[in-house]
Amino acid sequence: MGKDIYDNFAKARKIFDEANEALGFDLKKICFEGPEDQLKLTEISQPAILTTSIAILSCIKTNPSFVAGHSLGEYSALVCAKVLNFSDAVRIVHKRGKFMQEAVPVGEGTMAAVIGLDRETILKCCQMASKYGVVEAANFNSPGQIVLSGTLKAVEYASKLCKENGAKRIIPLQVSAPFHCSLMQPAAEKLAVELEKINFSNAQIPVVSNVNANPTTNGQEIKQLLIEQVVSSVLWEDSINKMVNLGVDSFVEIGCGKVLTGLIKKINGNVKIYNIEDSESLKEYK
Repeated sequence: MGKDIYDNFAKARKIFDEANEALGFDLKKICFEGPEDQLKLTEISQPAILTTSIAILSCIKTNPSFVAGHSLGEYSALVCAKVLNFSDAVRIVHKRGKFMQEAVPVGEGTMAAVIGLDRETILKCCQMASKYGVVEAANFNSPGQIVLSGTLKAVEYASKLCKENGAKRIIPLQVSAPFHCSLMQPAAEKLAVELEKINFSNAQIPVVSNVNANPTTNGQEIKQLLIEQVVSSVLWEDSINKMVNLGVDSFVEIGCGKVLTGLIKKINGNVKIYNIEDSESLKEYK
């Protein structure tokens, strides 16, 4: 992860070296050499993804009207907007990953994507399934793609109800924990303690929050929203629509993969979308 960018750009090398220094272990080596099992641990994958994203960002000149990020990606957006410095951000997401993993014992929680069913029906199915445990809408990704999160039995029952009510597909997700639901409350509380130690500046670029899909520049408000984000739905569809309504007609996705590019195309087919994930796409964008 990120080796191509590292090998081709001095600014990217500086970011990976800064991550190693901030974390006190060789993240760069894990990103480039593995082992894969270690890289999949959320306490490693979160700083790895952030570092790769910021390494790419450091190599481009951009002057966005807004920034936003999906879940963990919100931290990359905050570094871009100068709310957090990179060293603080990479330390925080390392701890965030650890806290989220510790919040629910492995095997007790799960997540599933519901394809082709409206919000209202999905929320009703979650409500009906809540007698079996916790099940909540974790991600409103795009029209027709909503992710459920919660305890195993409740998510399975809600998924069954969604299928019976017309969902095209249910895709169980291979995740290490049930993210973005109330089961993450212990993680949110631990994260709150850590965030109090960090300086949050006011944003130089408005940040559209996952929690409420509204832009803000207030550093203290952003800090509180990051705590809430751990236990709240990611309002990605709403966030994209908000920016479009505010006049945005082009989006640049930075980081590993093209998932957000695909989601944005489903949300609004009229906007331009650029994806930068490696040295080739970075040079093309420049």
